[in-house]
Amino acid sequence: MEELIINYTPTGMVPMKSDNPNVPLSVHEIIEDVHQAYEIGITLVHLHARHPQTFEPDFRLEVYGPILEGVRQHCPDLVCGVSLSGRNFNEFKMRSEPLQLLPDMASLTLSSLNFSRQASVNAPDMVQELLHAIYAHGAQPELEVFDLGMMNYAQYLIRKGWLKKPLYFNLLFGNIASMQPRFSHLGAVVQELPDDAWYAFAGIGDSQLPVHLMALASGAGIRVGLEDNLYFDSRRNQLASNHDLLRRVHHLANVVERPVMSSITFGQAGFYNTHRIKKHRHEHAN
Repeated sequence: MEELIINYTPTGMVPMKSDNPNVPLSVHEIIEDVHQAYEIGITLVHLHARHPQTFEPDFRLEVYGPILEGVRQHCPDLVCGVSLSGRNFNEFKMRSEPLQLLPDMASLTLSSLNFSRQASVNAPDMVQELLHAIYAHGAQPELEVFDLGMMNYAQYLIRKGWLKKPLYFNLLFGNIASMQPRFSHLGAVVQELPDDAWYAFAGIGDSQLPVHLMALASGAGIRVGLEDNLYFDSRRNQLASNHDLLRRVHHLANVVERPVMSSITFGQAGFYNTHRIKKHRHEHAN
């Protein structure tokens, strides 16, 4: 069976301690949470930063920097991604600021969409500017697709020569205004993936477990964490922890005999930051 990509999403932009006390929000909590997940087994991590006092989403280098530094110290070969989301910030300077830290990947939602209480605005010029900035900083885009229109836009960017291999997609299901966890929706969007694309399924809320099962059966990767789902069960009787959700994925992967892809394997496929690789080689050469 194909190796399983596990994209770990511990924090997100929305959850607070009042929603689930297990969500890591401080710099220390995020670093420790990711370190434990790394020991359990993940392929890449999708990081969000929070303001140290209010715990609202934050884009600033002084907040993101210590998170990336701490994660890299404990998990030196882990592919680390940052969020460039437009849900709370829609100015290019704000959204692109974390790229100065030379992450391996950076999220790029390919069009605008509505969530249950909020819009995520991604105008065409913003998507294109962010894409060029991601490449300029040696990173790879973590392409986020919520509907077929976004997949079509990815194909457009490829035709223009702006979006280049290797390609990694998160295909997200269960948002009220987006694709749903139905075989018809999964099949339609997977059929439109570019050749040789790497991809993972994500299920929002109660969709997470059904989507994970579909991913395991179909050969897709899995995105997992409290960013997408706060509960361990569909009846919402048991609040989840990141590591409970991750261990369940490992258990299910063992049942279907899909080994977890190492971060080194994924990174060496072209998903490590090229500027950091060159800097590392230069330092060792001297």
